[in-house]
Amino acid sequence: MSAFAARRARVCAQMVPGAVAILPTAPEAARNSDTDYPYRHDSYFYYLTGFTEPDSVLVLVAAQGDKAAQSILFCRQKNLEREIWDGFRHGPDGAMVTFGFDAAFPIEDLDGEMARLLANAPAVYYALGHSATLDMQMKTWLHNVRRGARTGITAPAVAHDLLVLLDEMRLFKDDGEQALMLRAATISAAAHTRAMRASRPGMFEYEIEAELLHEFRRNGAQFPAYTPIVAAGANACILHYNVNSAQSRDGDLILIDAGCELDSYASDITRTYPVNGRFSGPQRALYELVLAAQGAALAQARPGNVYTAMHDAALRVLAQGMLDTGLISRARYASAEDVIADRAHQQFYMHGTGHWLGLDVHDVGAYRDVTVEDRPSRPLQAGMVLTVEPGIYVRPAEGVPEQFWHIGIRIEDDVLITADGHSILSAAAPKTVADIEQTMRQA
Repeated sequence: MSAFAARRARVCAQMVPGAVAILPTAPEAARNSDTDYPYRHDSYFYYLTGFTEPDSVLVLVAAQGDKAAQSILFCRQKNLEREIWDGFRHGPDGAMVTFGFDAAFPIEDLDGEMARLLANAPAVYYALGHSATLDMQMKTWLHNVRRGARTGITAPAVAHDLLVLLDEMRLFKDDGEQALMLRAATISAAAHTRAMRASRPGMFEYEIEAELLHEFRRNGAQFPAYTPIVAAGANACILHYNVNSAQSRDGDLILIDAGCELDSYASDITRTYPVNGRFSGPQRALYELVLAAQGAALAQARPGNVYTAMHDAALRVLAQGMLDTGLISRARYASAEDVIADRAHQQFYMHGTGHWLGLDVHDVGAYRDVTVEDRPSRPLQAGMVLTVEPGIYVRPAEGVPEQFWHIGIRIEDDVLITADGHSILSAAAPKTVADIEQTMRQA
């Protein structure tokens, strides 16, 4: 059984016996005239099917009594003329064989077949409220089923959110997913290394971005996992900067937040380095502080520790460093704990220390244990993949030492929680001051 078929079986096993689940892929989106935006399938749909064509819907029917569970695909029919223009289509028969579905139908048959599949089903599972189109289709399908009430046919009386099941499944990566994510992170690490070696004062941010994209594509990655951030100098203090059009100057730091997508799985790496290959004293001081904060967070990345332990550890180091460097006045705050209690650190560090990673860059899965009344942070478990990404961003302000103005630093790695600790998937990207400066001397 393929990994996709096994996942479909797991979903069916968690459903009410005889219930029906519906999961469409993402629609195509027109860019202008007869040109579409590059197509990217829905992550949930891909997770259960491995199927990447648009205009497709997956239907699962849970086992009931002596009736086995079923997985059914609705997709585009074979069309040789359209394939000349747009490329290969599996068609229902081909898709059923290649991807292991129990049945497959043309997408045009969806409305008629859903009336049959939903008849007498006790419950329906779908992404409640996530798609106005699907909500309207569901309304129509249920209406058509209810029209048979006089013949004894009943419509589902209960609706469940399918994504609740899928989010928890996607949070834990199997061996195949882990291997893909390691490869994606390795490609991205090579791209960051290439960018460091290519960088020179006077280069435009987009020139450095081109080095990243070249390395992604030449190693087989299909897309950037998100719009790359290449931020020189003061632009690094803008968290989601992605204009990438400014010219770097001698003495600037370059903050690059970029990762590729390989076979639908994302990587997400941030490195910060001096465009001239040498950290200044103030740059080095803040860089070593952020690196120490990441080290403290990584020390908490092991099974049994709660998710927030990583952020708390990084924040303590950063807050103490803000006092030690004079970013925050000791005349006002006596300790790092006082800084954190008053949230004074948020002037320089205003985001969390990571997020889940997988089919999506900010991947799905609960960060808190929703089974407990006060919803505490959930414990880490083997198979989870997350980022660890502390940072510091210094904008000009009264009382802030001018030597630190316009310095923005973030260090981010992709981390797999293992049975005995963690593994850094993106370890190949240079990270220490010595490694970065040596890498840049090798240009």
